[in-house]
Amino acid sequence: MADIRLIRRRIRGVQSTAKITRAMEMIATLKMRRAQERGLAGRPYAEKIWQVISDLAALPQEEGVLHPLLQRREVNKIAIVHIAPDRGLCGGLNANINRKTAGFIVAQKVPVSIIAVGRKGWDFMRRHGQEIYAEFSQIGDWPSLLDTLPISRIIIDEYQKGAIDLVYLAYTQFVSTMTQKAVLQPLLPVEPETVLTGGNVDYIYEPGSSEVLDELLPRFVEMQVYHVILEAIASEQSARMVAMRNATDNATELVQDLTLAYNKARQEAITKEILDIAGGAAALA
Repeated sequence: MADIRLIRRRIRGVQSTAKITRAMEMIATLKMRRAQERGLAGRPYAEKIWQVISDLAALPQEEGVLHPLLQRREVNKIAIVHIAPDRGLCGGLNANINRKTAGFIVAQKVPVSIIAVGRKGWDFMRRHGQEIYAEFSQIGDWPSLLDTLPISRIIIDEYQKGAIDLVYLAYTQFVSTMTQKAVLQPLLPVEPETVLTGGNVDYIYEPGSSEVLDELLPRFVEMQVYHVILEAIASEQSARMVAMRNATDNATELVQDLTLAYNKARQEAITKEILDIAGGAAALA
């Protein structure tokens, strides 16, 4: 009977776990839809501002001097904006982005510092002894552009001062509900694509292309950081929904297996009792 009581206790425990994971799945589903809408809505703006910067960078500048955010220099130090969730229970999402960044760091011959966005990324880098330049956590599920401006300001200021020579963004790109891709992309220096002037409209910028570019480049960096954070949040909620759904399905299957084992053990106990009674009756006869 001890085994039967143990199995019954395990069934109740797994059923409670299934209720929790199902509730977490429902919450993640609601958050995922809103996060996906925000992440996808920002893509057209990011693409358009990139197109305008490419057009401006292709024009001859009046002063003949490149903007500091466009200037390339000898690489003595690299900074990575490492974006990871604050919480776990999202499958292999955290491991994938941490592994992506760690592999890049190992391959570098110059020092690499981390600007950690998210608790899980900060914990991973701290455990492995990586230099952490700054740490941002508890940004929330629905951050605004103002919430991410301190991250962008650190990047811009340190690059313009020459403290860092290359800046990368490490984040999880939202591909679909079932697929999230760990991405490491360069941010600074900004390298606009070459724009073919033939066939393009020759715009007139006021007060001038250099002035517009000077104002637009910091906004571009701010928008890029904000956009990849939205992508990372959408990926996190999608991965958590899938992970909780799988956990609920596994718990349901485990309950079925435990119920079958419980019924077998109970039947064996009843059969043993019947045999004991029959044996006792035969002995008395």
